[in-house]
Amino acid sequence: MQRQPFPFFPDVEASARTGFAGNRIDRLAEARGKLPSLCVIAARSDAGLYLFQEDKALVTSGDGPLALHDIATAESLGFDPSAAILLGFDDGAPRLAARVTATGEVAGFRAVDLRSLAVEASLPAHDLGALAQARSLLNWHERHGFCSNCGARTAIAQAGYRRDCATCGAQHFPRTDPVVIMLVVDGDRCVLGRQYRFQAGVYSCLAGFVEPGETLEDAVRREISEEAGLRVGAVAYHASQPWPFPSSLMVGCFAEARSFDLVREVDELEDVRWFSRNEVAAMLADRHPEGFKVPPAMAIAHHLIEAYVSGGAPR
Repeated sequence: MQRQPFPFFPDVEASARTGFAGNRIDRLAEARGKLPSLCVIAARSDAGLYLFQEDKALVTSGDGPLALHDIATAESLGFDPSAAILLGFDDGAPRLAARVTATGEVAGFRAVDLRSLAVEASLPAHDLGALAQARSLLNWHERHGFCSNCGARTAIAQAGYRRDCATCGAQHFPRTDPVVIMLVVDGDRCVLGRQYRFQAGVYSCLAGFVEPGETLEDAVRREISEEAGLRVGAVAYHASQPWPFPSSLMVGCFAEARSFDLVREVDELEDVRWFSRNEVAAMLADRHPEGFKVPPAMAIAHHLIEAYVSGGAPR
């Protein structure tokens, strides 16, 4: 039996438990420049398409919803092959994404935002992950129709993973914005906050965008200082989550508190407080006496909190 070279590797990656993390598409990045046109790929009998009505995914209505559609269905909804993008291949079959022109309610379909799909957990994880990839890329294309260097119109290239400017020769690539999300811990208590937009009673981990020139650890320390007024020592990575709103990567961390008096950033947070481990366990179980809750299981914040309660956080 071959020994694991790094015995601290978990049997199941923590990231794999989060919503949008089940994508199994082979992106075949090295082959994108050699592929036939997207119209030819979309016309293949084994092609499957993830379709969006504006920013909402189109899934079949009724029990066992389906998110992957054939070309005939796509064409009936106003699919334009020239505006499609290639996500990659699933067991050799092409997987594409596109917006459709059909508006309003479509018989036999629901138009659902991805947050709701992730919360209801009605789709297989691989479809939810593919939809996250699709939504991020479609959103990027919609926002980058013109060159940021010279202002001329750009064109899709590399099967949808690049836009080229014929006027100045600039090449533009999709970007993913890193966001740190962290649970500040001090032994048997941790810090949770709530934003003004949260549902009543929901508390979550603090979070913020990584800024230019920062390490992830420095971003964690800065955001905690800004939002809660705490100094932080050690920072440990736990898991990550694709977050297609519009195109972020949530990087989940634990942070060691070195100061303890909270100072709330009033523009960002409605409340921030220390919670005991027992309180957080009650929130996870939906049994907190004051009705406090944590985010749903699709969110990386839920898994950070769950790991802390179960003793899986760094000590």
